[in-house]
Amino acid sequence: MLTFIEEILLLTLDDENGSFLPIRDNTMDYVLAGAALLDLAFIYRIDTDPERLMLIDRTPPGIPMLDRVLDRIAGSAEDKNTRDWVETLAREEAENLREAALARLVDQGILETQDKKFLWVFRARRYPAIDGTVQREVKHRIADVLLSDQVPDPRDVAIISLADSCAILRSIFSDHGMDSLRPRIDQVRKLDLIGREVSDTIEEIERTMAMAMARIPH
Repeated sequence: MLTFIEEILLLTLDDENGSFLPIRDNTMDYVLAGAALLDLAFIYRIDTDPERLMLIDRTPPGIPMLDRVLDRIAGSAEDKNTRDWVETLAREEAENLREAALARLVDQGILETQDKKFLWVFRARRYPAIDGTVQREVKHRIADVLLSDQVPDPRDVAIISLADSCAILRSIFSDHGMDSLRPRIDQVRKLDLIGREVSDTIEEIERTMAMAMARIPH
């Protein structure tokens, strides 16, 4: 089973050329941090409430990128809530999470690396899907949930909440489709406390940053 980190990266890859969708770097940092927390929550290493994020089992999951995050949480001397951890991990671990997850996807034969040269010097690395099967499967799961009234699997609820927090769903559905799906998306997001907590935290951070940027004289 793929991690949430791996699934969210697959959703951000352009089907045609393996480049990443134009999502702001700091937004993706928050999403990757949130995905790591969801991964740990779903294997019962952490839990959350509105006041704090709690360690419930310090046993390493055996996936190095998650082991590292869990070790940080277990070693923290202070209580932090979900927002605190999303901000900390986004700032200090996001790049490691991204590179480790992409390496795992390559090792599993889901993606391949492709380097292109520009002006004989600068390189752009892309990650085209080898056959696109896994990437399509993640998108189909989301579509199946949002285009029906079935009770979704908890993992699908979590990935939908996470994808909605950074507008990735717009790469799957048109703007018009998103308008018609908004009631269903909101309904699905209410089904999972941890997924909603993480995605709401990301959206709150984004709003705070947008307001701060708007106050800066241009």
